[in-house]
Amino acid sequence: MKNSQWLMGAALLGMALMGACGGGAAQGGAGLADPSKSARRGAATSLDVVELSAADARDRMAKGILTARELTQAYLDRIARIDDAGPRLDAVIELNPRALSDAEALDAERRAGKVRGPLHGIPVLIKDNIDVAGMVNSAGSLALADHRPKEDAFLVARLRAAGAVILGKTNLSEWANFRSTRATSGWSSRGGQTKNPYVLDRNPCGSSSGAGTAIAASLGAIGVGTETDGSILCPSAVSGLVGLKPTVGLVSRSGIIPISISQDTAGPMARTVTDAALLLGALAAVDPADPAAPKEGGLPTDYTTFLAPDALRGKRLGVLRQAMGDHPDVDRAAEASIATLRAQGAEVVDVEMATYDRWNEPELTVMLYEFKDGLNAYLRRSGAPHASLSALIAWNEAHAETVMPFFGQELFEKAAALGPLTDAVYLEAREAARRLAGKEGLLAILDGGKLDAVVAPSTAPAWLTDHVFGDHFVSASYGVAAVAGTPSITVPMGDSHGLPLGFVFMGRAYSEGELLGMAFAFEQATKARRAPTFEPTLRR
Repeated sequence: MKNSQWLMGAALLGMALMGACGGGAAQGGAGLADPSKSARRGAATSLDVVELSAADARDRMAKGILTARELTQAYLDRIARIDDAGPRLDAVIELNPRALSDAEALDAERRAGKVRGPLHGIPVLIKDNIDVAGMVNSAGSLALADHRPKEDAFLVARLRAAGAVILGKTNLSEWANFRSTRATSGWSSRGGQTKNPYVLDRNPCGSSSGAGTAIAASLGAIGVGTETDGSILCPSAVSGLVGLKPTVGLVSRSGIIPISISQDTAGPMARTVTDAALLLGALAAVDPADPAAPKEGGLPTDYTTFLAPDALRGKRLGVLRQAMGDHPDVDRAAEASIATLRAQGAEVVDVEMATYDRWNEPELTVMLYEFKDGLNAYLRRSGAPHASLSALIAWNEAHAETVMPFFGQELFEKAAALGPLTDAVYLEAREAARRLAGKEGLLAILDGGKLDAVVAPSTAPAWLTDHVFGDHFVSASYGVAAVAGTPSITVPMGDSHGLPLGFVFMGRAYSEGELLGMAFAFEQATKARRAPTFEPTLRR
């Protein structure tokens, strides 16, 4: 779903479906006559939120030296300065008009002695393919610009119950980049082109492009992205973030515009591993309406308990070198990261995956079938303005000048032509994709090598945004975990000419705690993250 962005390797259909194509559409971004924009201007605050972690903000509120309202106002002010003006990142597509009043209510609860948990009063940004009651949920498309679901998605209800302030919605690659094979990540007809905050003419990847840019630029404390294949991991890696793709089903998919019921998930995007762990603790829960939900009981309630500086000691890790060799800077940073793992007490061995990338073709077949089925069900259930994929295709054709100025809707059309989920072609593809990536892929090398995790560089540096040719995607390592339905986490490992690079840890189902622990130890040993500087173009 986009509940994910769909991101596949360059080998599949000749491009990576990671985000939507470039910015500058007349209907996009800050150019929209969006009444929610006015909510971004409020009384100026002196609070500096740049690189302020959610954990630090939590501690300040616990000490009584910061309020949720002050924190929320500070983010609204920064969004106005950096997102709407300044470098104009076009990362936040809509603000919650109740954000300040919600923050004030949470402050009142705290004064009365009620603290809901570690996220009490923490402003969170939500990707614009997740239902938030009273706000638009559009998947970035003008076709759904008037679609306001009446109920929160299950995960949004979880966040509210945990005391989080829903700050706003973030832009994304339109339809989570599952509309065209020639899309440019970070573009949507409703939100325009999101920029990479490190170098503005570079791409933010996708499809959780707006969430990646917004959290990297400190427009919110933490963010929720979605992924089908790379939509959390890629934008996190190229924006110097920690991005965690959970086991499919650990975080509810109810109320998220879907791509693939087999692979979709939502997950945390944060500037630190600690913040990602705090957010996952609120998101992870059993949703009876989700067919992939884990069984009741046994899930951690506090993922921060896994975070220890020595969490790598004694671990056995496999390096997936098949994901290397495409860029010298990436390889150098990866070798330095491998040396760090060894220095922290891990045993590191090279591994080879016999089925590497063989899951791509069946994965695409699965997504095309499941997209049609899942989207039609979502549109009907949520009361959307268009009740089917076929209706959306017709609307796009009628409004091609505004919604398809750079690329078409070939994937929509391919999906619409397919049959039901009982088709033998679909059933065979679903079995093959999961087997090649899971039992014969990631799980085979984890179990065969008695490994705690498989590691690799996450992806290549951010490429130039290009609305003519689309994405120039080079490489990625995380697709195997996406197709297998198992967890992965990317952590900053360095940079290439100032463009952030990420390092990924991939593990077995429900190993999020262990992966967070290893990522935390790596983060503390490397301290690789640097704040973005909004350079207009690459200077070195």
